[in-house]
Amino acid sequence: MKSINIDVMNLIIDEGNTRIKLAVFKDVQLVDLVISNLEDCKEMIDVFIRKYDIKSLIVSSVTDDVNHIVGELAIINKFFLSHETSLPFTNLYETPKTLGVDRMALVAGAWSQFPNQNSLVIDAGTCVTYDFIDKHGHYLGGAISPGLKMRFKSMHFFTKKLPDLEIPSGSVEMIGKSTKQSMESGVLNGMVFEMDGAIAHYQQKFKDVNIILTGGDANSLYKQLKNSIFVNPNFLLEGLNAVLTYQNKNEAKLK
Repeated sequence: MKSINIDVMNLIIDEGNTRIKLAVFKDVQLVDLVISNLEDCKEMIDVFIRKYDIKSLIVSSVTDDVNHIVGELAIINKFFLSHETSLPFTNLYETPKTLGVDRMALVAGAWSQFPNQNSLVIDAGTCVTYDFIDKHGHYLGGAISPGLKMRFKSMHFFTKKLPDLEIPSGSVEMIGKSTKQSMESGVLNGMVFEMDGAIAHYQQKFKDVNIILTGGDANSLYKQLKNSIFVNPNFLLEGLNAVLTYQNKNEAKLK
């Protein structure tokens, strides 16, 4: 397979637990992005392929639902991100086959944008994931915890009287003066404490660490965090683009 020219448009397909993101990159520049569901995904992919003359694409799916759609596309240069995919870092996870493809992409993005540096990527989505790669390019692992919506839903589901609440749009007071406010404080402020504690641990152990916050709930959290962080809602897409770019280089084929 020949290496592609960097001016060729890359199509990135990211299927999460609740939605599908379709993005087009020219080199490292994001030029188009839509959010779709499974029913409309095929039509949107066809639109992007025609509009940008897509010759190369990558799929990251935590459900595998979109894979059959992509499998039918007449594009030779396509990749399905998995534990068998060659990556630009050394994976030291003890159970690599269970490592989520979204976490692989986030680490690839960190190494691509911050090479030879320690980086912690926090993805605040359905679950919150913490992934650390050291300055030597060694992915060491991280942590997984319930996301904001999951925390609210679990309190409602496992109790008889606590209400089913939505995620607040802004910061909340520490001392809740009603049941609603108390739940919001427990979830939002509890998440902030968790993140600040995790960040402090990595900074103490590894000194200089880049902190990247991404995911659907990043905007609900970053202003309350004490630490200096990079907030990038499209970081996963950028990581997938980095993996695809790496696949199209000889390094990936020789690794």
